[in-house]
Amino acid sequence: MERIIVCIKPVPDPKQWDQVSLDPKTMTLCREGIPSIINPLDRHAVEAALRIKEDQGGEVALLSMAPPFAVSSLREMLAMGADRAALLSSPAFAGSDTLATAHILAAGVKKTGYFDLIICGDMTLDGSTAQVTSQLAEFLERPNVMHVSDLAWPAPETILLTRRIENGEVRLEARPPLVISVVKEINKPRYTSFLGIMEAENREIAVWSDKDLDLDTSLIGLEGSPTKMAGLHLRESRRAREILSGDPGELAGELARRLSRKGLI
Repeated sequence: MERIIVCIKPVPDPKQWDQVSLDPKTMTLCREGIPSIINPLDRHAVEAALRIKEDQGGEVALLSMAPPFAVSSLREMLAMGADRAALLSSPAFAGSDTLATAHILAAGVKKTGYFDLIICGDMTLDGSTAQVTSQLAEFLERPNVMHVSDLAWPAPETILLTRRIENGEVRLEARPPLVISVVKEINKPRYTSFLGIMEAENREIAVWSDKDLDLDTSLIGLEGSPTKMAGLHLRESRRAREILSGDPGELAGELARRLSRKGLI
């Protein structure tokens, strides 16, 4: 492998989702001031790339389309062992749906240069559409395999993939260049060392705006996005509860009867 590109994305911390709101004018999510984390499946994507690098050699490059604060997320993945990183960031990208995002990422991949393999997380916590990987592959005119739960590389020009399907799995053999997305079962991401974190602080991260990329501006941002959000509803989940009072012996019997009716004892 000469070069593996991993696409990563910062997403709102699930613990803070009650703070997410919808802009009434643009109908896009308002994330300002909400702490972010690296999309969990993207960590598995980075780990998969690092394991291939350790076995086959080559370079792991990170690519992210996000606001400027995503530099910290890229540094975290550099500390994990990636070789270099680029951030695609511009106000012109705001409001991009999955198709526009894939168009921007494809331009970033082309600027990064030749690749053997692109790895993405299967989906993101905030969108959960699982669309970007296949759309990215279409823009790059490369084969795409989704839902990869295992991969092996018996030779530099051969990749063996296990793909999860609804009632089982499919095993495939492919040749690079290839675009894939991975599920969490593929591996367990490694911990980052303190030394790796310190080294990553001094690493240069390229930042490319829309001016630096070969883009059709009619296909990016809110205006270039065919998908529009109609509304946002945060569901509240509450447990039903009932307080029993009275004689402890009688309460114990009543509780046992209720649990028995529900098949719990």
